[in-house]
Amino acid sequence: MTTTAYGSYTGSPQVLSFDGLLFDFDGTIIDSTDAIVKHWHELAKDLGVDPEVILASSHGRRSIDTLALYDKSKANMEFVNQIEGAIPQKYGQDAVEIPGARDLVKKLVDSNAPWAVVTSGTRALVEGWLEVLRLAHPKYLVVAEDVEQGKPNPQCYLLGRQKLSNDMGFPADSTNMLVIEDAPSGIRAGKAAGFKVLALQTTHAIQQLTDAGADWIVKDLKSVDFKSWTQGEKVEIEVRDTLQA
Repeated sequence: MTTTAYGSYTGSPQVLSFDGLLFDFDGTIIDSTDAIVKHWHELAKDLGVDPEVILASSHGRRSIDTLALYDKSKANMEFVNQIEGAIPQKYGQDAVEIPGARDLVKKLVDSNAPWAVVTSGTRALVEGWLEVLRLAHPKYLVVAEDVEQGKPNPQCYLLGRQKLSNDMGFPADSTNMLVIEDAPSGIRAGKAAGFKVLALQTTHAIQQLTDAGADWIVKDLKSVDFKSWTQGEKVEIEVRDTLQA
C-alpha cells in the first residue's frame, strides 16, 4: 500500500461505464520524460532560453504553443513536425511504456472498443513512439495539428468525442466520456469538455491533479482494466486502488 500526505491508494474496485475513452499519450500511455528533457535542452540553446524555464510549463502543451512564447518564427507546424518527428529516432532508448499501458491498449484494440488518443504531440511524434515501443496503434487519433487551440482548451477532447460518435453511434453531444490524463492542462481540458477525468500520478504531484479537477487519481494504468464492450453498449472498465483521503 502506498500512503501519501493526501491519503492512500486503497480505493475498492469499481466498474465504470462510458460511451468512449479518450487517452492522453505522453505520461499516460508512454513516459518519454527523459527524451523530452533532452529535446528541449537541445532546442533551448537555439532559442537562447533557459531549458528549465521551458520545461516548467511545456508538459501537456503543444510545442507550437510553447515555441510561440520564445520565437514566433519557429511556431509553425512544419517546424514542429520536423523536430518532433526526430525525437523517437534520436532518443528512442529514453522512453518506456507506462505500467499497465501495453496490456490495456491491446485489449481495447482487440475488442474494437470506442477509444482514442488525444494528444498535444504531432502525428509524427506519436506514430514514431508507437513504432519504437511496438505498441498497438489507436484507430482514432487527435493530434496537435488537428486543433487551433491546445490544452487546456477542450477542443481536442471534443474532437475526440466527435470522431468516436461518428463511427460508434452514440449521441454526438454525450458527456458520458472518460478522459485519462497525467497533466493539469489536460485534466482541465477534459473537465472543460464536460467529461469525467481519471488522472495518473505519473508526472505531476497529487495536489496539482486535485487542483485541476480530477475525478479519480491512480498511480498508473495497472489500476485500470478493460472489462467489456459490444456494439451499441457502453465500454466498461474496472478502476481500483484509487487515491482515498
